[in-house]
Amino acid sequence: MKNIFFIFCAAILLFSNSFATEGFEDSTGNKFVLTKDDSIFLDVLQYRTFLYFIDECNPENGLVKDRSTETSPASTAAVGFAFPVWAIGVEHDWITRDKAVDFTLAALKFLWGSKQGPGFNVTGYKGLYYHFLDMQTGLRYKESELSTIDTALLFAGIIFARQYFNQSNPREALIRTLADKIIKRADWNFFVLPDTGKFASALSMAWRPGKGYGRGSWTGYNEGLILYVFAAGSNTNRIQKGYDTWLSFYKWEQPFADSSYSTNMNLAHVIFPPMFGHQYSQMFIDFRGIEDSYMKQKGIDYFINSRRAALTQQKYAIANPNNWKGYDSLTWGLTACDGPGSSFNFDNKEFKEYSARGTSGLEIVHNDDGTMAPTAAGGSIVFAPEIVIPTLRNMYDKYGTKGLWGNYGFVDAFNPTVNWYDDNYLGIDEGPIAIMIENYRNGFVWKYFMKDPLIKEGLRKLGFKENN
Repeated sequence: MKNIFFIFCAAILLFSNSFATEGFEDSTGNKFVLTKDDSIFLDVLQYRTFLYFIDECNPENGLVKDRSTETSPASTAAVGFAFPVWAIGVEHDWITRDKAVDFTLAALKFLWGSKQGPGFNVTGYKGLYYHFLDMQTGLRYKESELSTIDTALLFAGIIFARQYFNQSNPREALIRTLADKIIKRADWNFFVLPDTGKFASALSMAWRPGKGYGRGSWTGYNEGLILYVFAAGSNTNRIQKGYDTWLSFYKWEQPFADSSYSTNMNLAHVIFPPMFGHQYSQMFIDFRGIEDSYMKQKGIDYFINSRRAALTQQKYAIANPNNWKGYDSLTWGLTACDGPGSSFNFDNKEFKEYSARGTSGLEIVHNDDGTMAPTAAGGSIVFAPEIVIPTLRNMYDKYGTKGLWGNYGFVDAFNPTVNWYDDNYLGIDEGPIAIMIENYRNGFVWKYFMKDPLIKEGLRKLGFKENN
């Protein structure tokens, strides 16, 4: 039946007449004109990414694979993304509400009842969870770390679920009860670093049994912004001081200001070269119109910051300083993703496998080897629909039949220079596409997530206020 549906959708895309959707205004107030073809395309793309969280999920425990391979472990963050994706399925009549409750309860029952402790053969410790888990047993996978950010992204989905499933029946009441217990069990104080030194009171990135804390801390602008909101809302000690340390590592740059590719657009922003750092927190937190002390000084909010990051990525692809094949105004997107690997090396060109690729202008570039990821654009649709939607359509039209498009929409990454197309899909790259399309349309995930008292309190304690 799925193949019949896909053929039907492809036929619609090919033969429907394009027309402007009169009066359409996205959830951000953007006036970009969405055509009928655009709308159909987004429907198909969103549906296919939704299927990843159905087909690659263990319905017995709600765990979702990190990637679409038979032996893949579960990704804790991908499970977090799954909660709102299942709800999106309900809103679009792709699954029933009862079926979404089944998936949600399976995950929450497992997470609450899973084994916690300082040893090796467990699922988590101090109420947090390991980055990767065995898909069947749910126990720590190999040597993966107890991850603060992956737990935060998991909790983001759980908080969404306890707001969305608001009916009075026993099963939805149980969702809220389990969500409360899981969130309250987390001991964020365990991960607060000492209150002196370079990383004073910042949050540690990870912990491993027998090894302790990793050397990394959450400082400087990246995907960890949501982590501080959680910690603050959970009454974590010294978290305001930790947030000040986080802010002190910010880097403000103005890409393309002094180059032959100068633009009349103001692209100044707090930089983080890979796009996922601009997307993950904002999949859940609606930063439009609120600002912390740093952003107040700069006169923008984090939403505008991410818009400028997306525009910078497109500008970099147009400049294409390394002359990679395919880069242009309608083909761009650098983020953490798979890559061709060294077997494709030629001349002096070297290609990486999975890597965090990114750009914040011509002078600040991370691991650019000509590999692009559709999620870098797709997950940015709320920020800059006028460049994202044409880019996604172009990727489908130009590269879809060559290997970029499959059962779950776009594969994770591609590299036109070496004619390489990934054969995997990654849960943490599928999630931003499905969730951000829905936020673009109607602010769906934001609407429920921002109701939560913990999130409101976390933002308040970190000094977020409405801009004037």
